Amino acid sequence: MSTDEKIEDLIYHNAPSFEIAKVLKADIHNYFATLGKVFQESSGKALLVTHTKKIDSIISLAYKAVKREMFREYQPLTNSIPVTLVALGSYGREEMSIKSDIDIMFVYKEIGGFNAKAIIEKILYSLWDCGLKIGHRVHEVGELFEVAHSDITIKTAMMESRFIDGSKYLWTSITNQITKIINHEPKAFIVAKFAENQQLHAKYPLSMEPNLKEGKGGFRDTNLVFWIGKTLYNAPNIKHLPQEIVQEQDYKEFRIALELLFRVRSALHIVLNKKDDRLRLEYIPAIAKMLGYDEDHTQQMRFLATVLGALRKVHLFSKIWVDAMLQTLGLHQDTQHPLYNAPPQTIEEALLALGQTKDRQNIPMGFIKAMIDTRVSTTLEKCHYPHIKALFYSPHAYELFELFADATMLSYIVPPFKKMVNLPQFDGYHQHTVGVHSLLTLYYMENIADSELQELFFGLSSDEQALLKLVAFLHDVGKGRERDHSIVGAEIFSQYAKELGFDDTLIEQGNRLILHHTLMSHVAQKEDLYNHTTIYKFVNVFDSKKLLDSIYLLTYADMSAVGKDIYNHFTAKLIQTLYTLSLDAIDDDERLSEMSKRVRKEKLLQKCPRFFELPKRIQKKALSIEADLLFLKYTKAQILDIVEQSMEGVDWFNIDANGGFLAIELVRNTNLNINYLLNKLGYLKLKNMDIFKLYDGKKYFKLEFAKNIDKEEIPHIQDIIHKALSVTLLKQPPSIYLHRDEIAIDCTHSHNYATMSIKCHDQDGLMSYLMGIFDRLGVDIISAKVYTHKNRAEDLFLIEQNGNFCSNQELIINELINQGEK
Repeated sequence: MSTDEKIEDLIYHNAPSFEIAKVLKADIHNYFATLGKVFQESSGKALLVTHTKKIDSIISLAYKAVKREMFREYQPLTNSIPVTLVALGSYGREEMSIKSDIDIMFVYKEIGGFNAKAIIEKILYSLWDCGLKIGHRVHEVGELFEVAHSDITIKTAMMESRFIDGSKYLWTSITNQITKIINHEPKAFIVAKFAENQQLHAKYPLSMEPNLKEGKGGFRDTNLVFWIGKTLYNAPNIKHLPQEIVQEQDYKEFRIALELLFRVRSALHIVLNKKDDRLRLEYIPAIAKMLGYDEDHTQQMRFLATVLGALRKVHLFSKIWVDAMLQTLGLHQDTQHPLYNAPPQTIEEALLALGQTKDRQNIPMGFIKAMIDTRVSTTLEKCHYPHIKALFYSPHAYELFELFADATMLSYIVPPFKKMVNLPQFDGYHQHTVGVHSLLTLYYMENIADSELQELFFGLSSDEQALLKLVAFLHDVGKGRERDHSIVGAEIFSQYAKELGFDDTLIEQGNRLILHHTLMSHVAQKEDLYNHTTIYKFVNVFDSKKLLDSIYLLTYADMSAVGKDIYNHFTAKLIQTLYTLSLDAIDDDERLSEMSKRVRKEKLLQKCPRFFELPKRIQKKALSIEADLLFLKYTKAQILDIVEQSMEGVDWFNIDANGGFLAIELVRNTNLNINYLLNKLGYLKLKNMDIFKLYDGKKYFKLEFAKNIDKEEIPHIQDIIHKALSVTLLKQPPSIYLHRDEIAIDCTHSHNYATMSIKCHDQDGLMSYLMGIFDRLGVDIISAKVYTHKNRAEDLFLIEQNGNFCSNQELIINELINQGEK
């Protein structure tokens, strides 16, 4: 027996309302349990229509039962009962998501003899008893206009009204009121909805985790087209807008993209069993599988790329159609633009006009639409390449290529971009698709914030600047392929740069930059910058000042484009240090030894007036400091600051919280419990540490942290430092675990220094634990570099070559392992 038949039977036998609710509730449960199967048979918009009709039928059955309960055998005709049930919003459009609330408006008319409010209350309780999530409004028909006028959200919902059940006589009155509502102050309504849509775009930009409803290219974009079309033309849907607004071929492309988004959103809600419109990366495997993609990484990336492409397509056409309708209201802001009345007939005309225009921020949508249409009649040929090349000579190339991206023409204008334009990156590092990241890299190359880097960029010739911008734009063009993306990217770049007509020498430089575009970041953050081998290996790749300048600029732009705070004060300092040391190496044909460089620094110190002001005894002691690295790494001014503080005879420290990260300097005359200090400051995430022996038992410490503190926290940090200068013992952290294969010692690193690297799971208190053991065993740490990524720690220690370390390697390793097990 079907649900309808069961309800009819219960109504006939005057069954209590809870019995009817039980049957309806069971039917709803069974329906939602089979949605996965229904999805495979009828997904996309068809599924939403099926879902709408199912909910309609349940609501109608509930109303039918209420009428029988209220009137018994004296039940009047439905049209005679002054109550109408109206679907609102997405439910009214038959686009309601599977897990969305069901928005209903109960409209009644006050007529003697009918207790309309009691009927509505009964219907509501019945629907709630069934387990439906109902969002409802109750209004007398005469107050609809006033209510809609008071709240734009209510007005918007009423515009999407659809009859479910009840009095059709009353429905006629309702539609008359809705027409009045739509025609009231249409311009103000459209302006408000347009502004609302812009705010949503700012809040939810297109990203690798797009918001399918309210984000750029989501359903709110299509809703805006409908709302404006309904207001201006009383169009029942987008397809029925005038031909001069929506062209048939454009609508077909739009509809294909929208159909995919309907399917993805339905699958998302089925997989999660709840309403969530954010397509998060962790949901993608299950959703891609539901849509027929294979269960492998490549297919899942292809799925997300397709979704992002659909969002771009929906956003593009929505923007074009909204702009065309705004034009009829005189709401255009770009009528004074020189390209407003100059639609291009060919792609050559478009490229030429864009290259010459000064106002790139407000390119008229009519121009963009005409440019898009040129793809149908124009094949990109070699004769167009000079115009494309010229764009890279513009100081605002980013804005032009972003325009092509928004017009979904980027892979048409720059064919190598085709595979990467919407390609996601599931590496836990990049925050944007390859296409967006590449565009942002171009942006940062043109908008350099660092004055030193600005000077380097503007020191290049115009050809070199254009080439470097092309390199920035295409540095990741090899991604999405089986081979190493740097190798493939260099090959693709070289071929494309040759087609554009760049000089062979410049192409060779660009090839090398793309082939090694990650090297500077890697070396600066993960290797010992004060080891000659490290520097000279790096310089072997970038063996001229021009190449060094270029990779420095590219690394800045590339890291800045990854996401917020990737290129920060700390990483900038490391990269600048690598650049500076590499310049010295290039200029030094004989590869000066560490001692020769130290001597050169000592001579600079001896010429400094501040040095002459020091007591002769201190001058002698300063020049006898054994730590060569102090002279290699620090400037003469920094060295003099340290020496001047050390001669005071008391412990000294300085807290610098003015930059992007916290830095602490200390000069210890007696005792410093570094174990205690690092333990207490562990929450600030140590990134770099220098420890230098000075003279007379004094030591200099510099600690740099990834995080900063507020000024109000400085007294707390001061208190910790004072205790570190007096505390003699701290129990080791109890839960640090290291394995032998996670520890590597190199005692051949250099003449004066050995290294120890530890690569392990990141653990709270790790650095405190290590320094406590080193301190106890008398191991002299010179510097420590801390790098963490994806819950992995990679710590690199530079250690003095002495009898306490290299001759006791096994003892030290055993201590590190065994102490963690205690």
